[in-house]
This record gives sequence, structure tokens and C-alpha cells, in this order.
Amino acid sequence: MVGRRWSPLVLFAAGAVWASGTLSAASKLAFERLALHQYEDGPLLPSSHDFLPGETVWFSCRITGFESEPAGDNRDNRNVKLSWRTGLVDPAKIPVEPPKTGRLDESLRLQDKDWVPKFVVSFLLPSFIPGGNYHIPVTVKDELAGSEISGDLEIHVRAENIEPSASFVIRNFRFLRNEDDTAALRPPITYKQGATLWARFEMAGYKFEANNKFSVEYGLAILGADGKELFAQPVAAAESKESFYPQLRVPGALSLHLDANVPLASYTLVVIVRDKIGGDAVELRETFSVE
Repeated sequence: MVGRRWSPLVLFAAGAVWASGTLSAASKLAFERLALHQYEDGPLLPSSHDFLPGETVWFSCRITGFESEPAGDNRDNRNVKLSWRTGLVDPAKIPVEPPKTGRLDESLRLQDKDWVPKFVVSFLLPSFIPGGNYHIPVTVKDELAGSEISGDLEIHVRAENIEPSASFVIRNFRFLRNEDDTAALRPPITYKQGATLWARFEMAGYKFEANNKFSVEYGLAILGADGKELFAQPVAAAESKESFYPQLRVPGALSLHLDANVPLASYTLVVIVRDKIGGDAVELRETFSVE
């Protein structure tokens, strides 16, 4: 993809090796490899790979240049103590999940001279996550040497961009001919008697409570050409949810069956949405005709 750069921060250095019957430390703690996988212990993914909302990202880290110390009286056995911390953040550096931490506390024997420290973690991408370049920052500490290294691996999520809104709004409204249509009807909007009117939109800019909880509801009304209300459903649907990562938009959908005897005329669809936490309400009016 044009403009993307792969930044795996792959640093190679000599790992811990056996010398004269003991495990000696290399000169510097380093990352041997930071990598992405589609499943646990799966093959390495190329830099061109795109993840999708709802997928699981598997991340692995291999470490070299670590210190060791004798394990008891047997100097042929050595202890290794490493701790790590990592996570996944969005393009705005907002964490997608709580940080993950762990330890590699191993006792090695002479035959383990080729052992390379490694840890693997997974991140679940929320279904509502926006597209863009995400990052996996990682920090590893060698508790015996007192040294620490930090790195970063970029991943790309292919999804719609979601612009945050400073105020509660209805946006991206469109009339549809059928429920599963992806293309919006172009004005003038017309329906036949006996057909079903479909409309989709999204709500954004609502307020959050603790744990990124939101609560919204919406309803509709139909006005005649003279502005008189012919039909109303004050609460057609409602949604309330909480999540670690904030959901910046909520999709809405409306359907209305037009009776075979509905007069041929112009009408106004009124959509009313309410932010139950913030206390705001927004109204949108769109016209259509029955012909």
C-alpha cells in the first residue's frame, strides 16, 4: 500500500552461549525478532498483510543478548530472568486492550545452549475498530543485568476511517431500496405503494460513562406534505454497551412498510436520536415520495 512503511525493528545479536562449560552473557540485550502471525505459531506474515476488524492478531517476540547466573552449586546450570510488557494501540495511541505482561524465568542446562527466549500474545480487534496503522510497543527487561530494551511493530487494519465528533450527530444517512443494499438511493427518492422503505445512518459524538459505556436510542415519524404527523414510533430501537476500547459510532437502521393504499404524495421522514447519558437529542428530516 502506498505510503506504508514496515517497521519491525528486527535487531540481530549473539545470544547467550556456552563457553568453558558455563553459560556466558552476550554483550547486549536485543530483539532477535518481532513478528506477526495469523494464528499461534503460524508462519510469519509479510509486511503487506492487512488485518480486519474482528480478527485476532498474534504477536511473537524473540530475545537475545540476555544475562544468566549460576543455578545453585552446579555451574553447568544457569538461570535466566526476563520480564516483558506489550500492548496494542490505535493510530491516536489509544490502547485497544489492557497491557499484557509476563516473565521468562528459566533454569537452563548444558544441552539448552541453543535456547532463545520467546513469548507470544494475541490481540482481538473489535468489530467497530477504525482502519489505519496500529502499533505494538514492547519492552523487555533483563532482571539479572538490569538492562531494558524497547521496540515497536506496526500493523495495518483495513477498515473504514471513523472521524470522531465533538457533538452528538446523525451522519451518513441514506435511503435504501432493500435491506441489504450497500448503494444509497439517489434523489429524488421514490417508493411504490406496498413497498418497504429502508434507511440507514450512524450516531456519533455521544457521551461515555465509566468503561466507555454509551447508551443511545432512536425513533421516527412520518409527516405529510402539510407537515402534519401521520405516523410515529418514538423508540424504534436502543443500544447500550461498554468496552475497553471506545466505540466511536453506532449504526442505526429503520424500515417502514408502505401500505398499498398509501396516497401518492410527498412525505418527510423524521429521525430522532437521543444520547441517554449526555441528555442530548438530534433530529434529521429527509423527504421521499410514493408514486
